[in-house]
Amino acid sequence: MRGRNEPKVTKARELRQVENDAEERLWHELRGRRLNGHKFVRQLPIGPYFADFACRKANLVVEVDGSQHAGRSRDRYRDETMNGNGWSVLRVWHADVLTSLSSVLDTIVAALDGRLDRKMIGFDAKFLPAARSEQ
Repeated sequence: MRGRNEPKVTKARELRQVENDAEERLWHELRGRRLNGHKFVRQLPIGPYFADFACRKANLVVEVDGSQHAGRSRDRYRDETMNGNGWSVLRVWHADVLTSLSSVLDTIVAALDGRLDRKMIGFDAKFLPAARSEQ
């Protein structure tokens, strides 16, 4: 069995203490298997990054982005790294979580249920499915 990575555990705990209002509101809907029975965790370390929210069973990361993320190349590399580690990434806007929470939740459910299965880059969300290994 693998041991815990104490520096990453400590960092994840720190990040959970400083979540913003949109993350707090979304977490209220995701925690305790409230979203169709899917279990989510917060600030999951994936490679050198920490996912805002992650469903391990579905290998889905949900990132809540503010305006500072618009067009950032660093986020593109982060997404590629998470995809390369087998995680699909769904990015939603901070403002949409606050103003259109039910739509955001519907989008998350679509990704969890496999209805959202292709790369999608829209005005209100971005979905990048995990890289599939060819067998």
